[in-house]
Amino acid sequence: MAVTKPSSGPDPILLTLFANRFMSVAEAMGRSLQQTSISTNIKERLDFSCALFAPDGDLVANAPFIPIHLGSMSFAVKYQMKLHGKELKDGDVLMTNSPHAGGSHLPDITIITPVFDKGTNEIIFFTASRGHHADIGGILPGSMPPTSVNIFEEGAEIVSLKIVNDGMFDKKGLYEYMVEKPAQYPGSSGCRNIKDVESDIKAQIAANHKGVQLITAIVDDYSLETVQEYMYHIRNNAENSVRSLLRDVVKKSGTNFLTAVDYLDDGTPIQLKVEINEEEGSAVLDFEGTGCEVRGNLNAPISVVHSAVIYCMRAMLNVDIPLNAGCLVPIEIKIPKKCLLSPSRTAAVCGGNVLTSQRIVDVVLKAFHACAASQGCTNNLTFGTGGKDKDGIAIAGWGYYETIAGGSGSGPGWHGTSGVHTHITNTRIGDVEILERRYPILVHRFGLRPGSGGKGKWNGGDGVIREFEVMQGMQVSILSERRTRAPYGMAGGEPAMMGRNTWIKQRRAEDSDVPEETSEEDMGPRYINIGGKATVFMGKGDRLLIETPGGGGWGLPDEGQFGTTDEHKHPWEARGSLAERAAAQAGF
Repeated sequence: MAVTKPSSGPDPILLTLFANRFMSVAEAMGRSLQQTSISTNIKERLDFSCALFAPDGDLVANAPFIPIHLGSMSFAVKYQMKLHGKELKDGDVLMTNSPHAGGSHLPDITIITPVFDKGTNEIIFFTASRGHHADIGGILPGSMPPTSVNIFEEGAEIVSLKIVNDGMFDKKGLYEYMVEKPAQYPGSSGCRNIKDVESDIKAQIAANHKGVQLITAIVDDYSLETVQEYMYHIRNNAENSVRSLLRDVVKKSGTNFLTAVDYLDDGTPIQLKVEINEEEGSAVLDFEGTGCEVRGNLNAPISVVHSAVIYCMRAMLNVDIPLNAGCLVPIEIKIPKKCLLSPSRTAAVCGGNVLTSQRIVDVVLKAFHACAASQGCTNNLTFGTGGKDKDGIAIAGWGYYETIAGGSGSGPGWHGTSGVHTHITNTRIGDVEILERRYPILVHRFGLRPGSGGKGKWNGGDGVIREFEVMQGMQVSILSERRTRAPYGMAGGEPAMMGRNTWIKQRRAEDSDVPEETSEEDMGPRYINIGGKATVFMGKGDRLLIETPGGGGWGLPDEGQFGTTDEHKHPWEARGSLAERAAAQAGF
């Protein structure tokens, strides 16, 4: 559909009103999805995003959900538009998760719903939601295998499925894609808990429908022409804000050429060169020099790279505007072919979305000299049971997934924050009470890791310690970074401590690790460093101790200040579901 371009300057009051109305649509979608989902990962951990898109697929507005989702969902919407063209009709809903089709990694399933004009029956908006589903098949429970070397080992891949066709839900098609097809690959299983996935997919569809209703109501109130005109004004506002940012960077740094490099734990470089055109307020971000595709799963699709860049641009802006496509208009991103940021069709990518994306953010912020590195990791923990046994027989099971917080980097004028999810992730961690109630897990420790933040004039935030015991035998996997290379400090600040993953294994005769001549010391558990990426079968009573990285420090410390940490401790505030409920009730 031809979209009406803005013909005159915006009314500032209406501009603010529409920015908030658009954002409120995404927020309402998010509340609907949280309330109607059933999985721990979506309902409690809030690992989902909802957004509103223009008829050309550009991001219009979102609520503050998961940054890595929001920048890449536009790629998914545009891919489906090219694939289906004008075939879409009212009552159709699309489902996709393929990195080849604008996805991030396979557990992130995107549901896309077109919004039609009542008079012309043309598409005027899209609503979309992306949720991380705890198990979609693959070689290990949780569908985030640290050992995957191709995409077939990571679970179900869906380029495009019309999950709702003319108002009818395609349950058979969902089962085929989620259960039958993944199980055809040697060593892989289908979805281990299809009932939960199906229920959450329906919750996403309902959330999108809520968005359709709300944006349609806005169009009815103001007319389509006015709504789309201010949609463009909001985009232009974001574009102009980024152009001003780029001009300010040149003035402060005294140069229009910026460079930075950082490394993954395996030594793969991510190289960035930035050239800013001060007159136009534009920039070219060139990743030439970045390492080639890797055999493991740290390859990051192009959509993930754009997500990381648009997040950085928005994060460096000191103005309150919605994250939208306008943030990338002044930016040209160059990605060399055959590198891990432009992987081949069958490359494994589950770690690229959650780990490599963090390193891209580190590199961009380092080039702009914005702040020290945050933990640079999401500490992806998965555990569960089921799948194919040694004889190839499918066994019913379940999977759990969570990301674990760390320290944020400090900057010129602020200390880092301890024990938070940083940058591209914005999820919660699983509540201890819910975790222990729903799964055979006992949490021994969960708290800050004192001293893990980098020291400086401004100290980095501390990481966390999370230790749990398994109450029955299960497969446990960890996919993490910053275990061999520390988060950097800046302007003379110290780097943070690296993370560490330790398996506290009970000795067992069947494992042949009980010494013949035993002493009390010999009979104690074994402490085994399993590295950053590992999967182990843990027996009853085994524990996993995860120590996450801190954030880097900023600046040389003043005399006598080095090592002090009290300044970055914040007063306690009520948080969590009960506090949110009380705040919501107070708002009525």
